[in-house]
Amino acid sequence: MTDPSKPLLIKRYASRRLYNTETSDYVTLDDIAVFIRTGRDVQIVDLKSGDDLTRQYLLQIITEHESRGENVLPINVLTDLVRSYSEQAQSIVPDFLSQSFDLLKEQQAGFMESIQNVMPDPSSVFGNLDEWQKKQTEFLGAMMGNWGAKPAEKPAKNDPSSEDLEAIKAQLAELQSKLSNL
Repeated sequence: MTDPSKPLLIKRYASRRLYNTETSDYVTLDDIAVFIRTGRDVQIVDLKSGDDLTRQYLLQIITEHESRGENVLPINVLTDLVRSYSEQAQSIVPDFLSQSFDLLKEQQAGFMESIQNVMPDPSSVFGNLDEWQKKQTEFLGAMMGNWGAKPAEKPAKNDPSSEDLEAIKAQLAELQSKLSNL
């Protein structure tokens, strides 16, 4: 059994291949990046020496993303990081970066929580589409005073096809997924 609270142990063989000890298979840097994005911590160790190589591989993942044009770190930040390797700045930069990222994560979590509190659950809005359409028709009728309708005639009810309904549900699910990823 795997324990997601413990870091995923990746062993590097002499051939430089990376071995996932939980699934007993070889992984790539992209696989490791996916583990990390899904919230899993990893620890990469050299099989022969036992040295912890995690920092080295995390930096390599960042470098590969940056070289592909997936720029997250602006030039001035990279320049300042290089400058921070002087002895005076080295003591405060790691703490500052760690606290900054912790604050960013807290703010993102608070933002997502506030959006979830404001945004209705799609199933509660579209779960009973007929009731929603009835209320919409009543509202429009009250606002328009049934303008243009014959006295004995009720306003025409829109009857969306099931394809339209499925398209709306798919769009709503996609929007909710994008909000969740923020």
